[in-house]
Amino acid sequence: MAFMGRTAKPEPATVQYNDWRQVAVEPLETFTPTLPVSVVIPSWQTPPETLAMTLAALEGQTCPRDRFEVVIVDDGSEPPLRPPPTPLDVKVVRQERRGFGLARARNTGARAAAHDVLLFLDSDILVERNWIAAHARWHHVVSDAFTVASYADVAMDGIDADTIRRRPGSLQELLSDRPADPRPGEGHLIRTNDLTSRADDPFRVVVGGNFGIGKDFYRSVGGHDESFTRWGMEEIELGWRAYTRGGLLVPVRDAFAWHQGRLDEGREAKDRSLRIQRAKIAHLIAHRGLRGNRPGRIFTVPRVVVTIDGRRGSIDRLLEAVMAILADREHDLVVRIEGIEARTKDDDGRMEWLRETFGPDPRVRTGSIGSALDDHPVSPFHVTLPAAAFNRDLVHRLRAGLGDAVTATARLPDGATVSITRTWALHRARRTGKSPADFGEARAIPARALQMKAAGPVRGAGAGATHPAGCPAEWERLLDRMREVRSPGEAWSFLKWLAAAGRRRIADLPVRIHDG
Repeated sequence: MAFMGRTAKPEPATVQYNDWRQVAVEPLETFTPTLPVSVVIPSWQTPPETLAMTLAALEGQTCPRDRFEVVIVDDGSEPPLRPPPTPLDVKVVRQERRGFGLARARNTGARAAAHDVLLFLDSDILVERNWIAAHARWHHVVSDAFTVASYADVAMDGIDADTIRRRPGSLQELLSDRPADPRPGEGHLIRTNDLTSRADDPFRVVVGGNFGIGKDFYRSVGGHDESFTRWGMEEIELGWRAYTRGGLLVPVRDAFAWHQGRLDEGREAKDRSLRIQRAKIAHLIAHRGLRGNRPGRIFTVPRVVVTIDGRRGSIDRLLEAVMAILADREHDLVVRIEGIEARTKDDDGRMEWLRETFGPDPRVRTGSIGSALDDHPVSPFHVTLPAAAFNRDLVHRLRAGLGDAVTATARLPDGATVSITRTWALHRARRTGKSPADFGEARAIPARALQMKAAGPVRGAGAGATHPAGCPAEWERLLDRMREVRSPGEAWSFLKWLAAAGRRRIADLPVRIHDG
């Protein structure tokens, strides 16, 4: 791939998976930013000498000073922050203190930034001379890049701003003989081959205080979540949204930096905060590594979004499909029934009955307002089904058939298709006009692997049916379960299911007699 040129407009990523190596960027040694950059620094009660050292490191950037600004966001410090003397283009924006406000301060800084490339830096971090260039060269060619770098916690006794300015070499050389605590993340980079493998958790490498993103992409992912009002985890949650929205996560080792102070300073209070924050992000990051796989929980962001085409087929069949999906082994999901509002005939009140049946259930939406991708933009998997396609654990089998591919499709005997696609590929396809299959492997799943067959009309679903979930449909469900028995263990499971179904039928008798 040829270098796109310094004056070319950045374009969305078109690489396969997260393989940033497929993007050609100018070598750092010869790169000079042409797009201006805004460095956003949140601050609360930062000691003046600490901020002076941070700005002193920025003064020595290889990036020309007329091509970057520094936006310091004062999160309600008392007394109000006054920046130390510096030749940099610095502006201070103050916001009202409302508790821990790091996420809100970064959003405030992004709004106040004059330029389209945003680099976020904490107020107590020292950067090497090529820090801006190391991040910025990716944002000159990729509009949805999310550049991430790390830092080490280093004791700074005896060092001041003048020491930083006058150093003859790098910060690494200046600090080489001092105790340091490297931040975690290197192991994750090794495991994922620097985020280029097919692993589904590149967002884990995002750490606070040293990352970059284009302003438009930052807006599109929603910026920082301002409900984070405790220390920790707001960056990894932002990284999750950038990843699931198809961003290209790029580890920038050349942007490694140095935090002023050892890791153990204030560690106990931070650990307490992290325990609470982990419970919070379990609702927001739909990854099993952060929320587990136990059934029984409903999360803010579901793992799988299942969209059923409700424009055709009987209401009975639609009911059976939804009930089967809700009982799926892949339990962390929601169901959207699309198209039923376009049906011209209410079918003797059955459609209204269907809406009332699932109306209070937060896992089911009947009638669509926006698209599934717009309604659930950061759920990692989207499944599409015709109303006639259902079977026990169908979604679980689709996810297993997908493996580490980007998208997978199964064609049923009647010609209908079911599919599962990773959300990041859907977003990337939307931005580029390409197909999700252009960004990685596309698999064909045999219908037999899903234990699927063409589904005919539900017997008893016509005008003579006594109930939308009437006995004929239940007999068909019984036959389906019987066909799935392949071993003594499955036979025992079937008998237990049959006994439970019988008890439910008996419990339902008064209702059925009243309705009849």
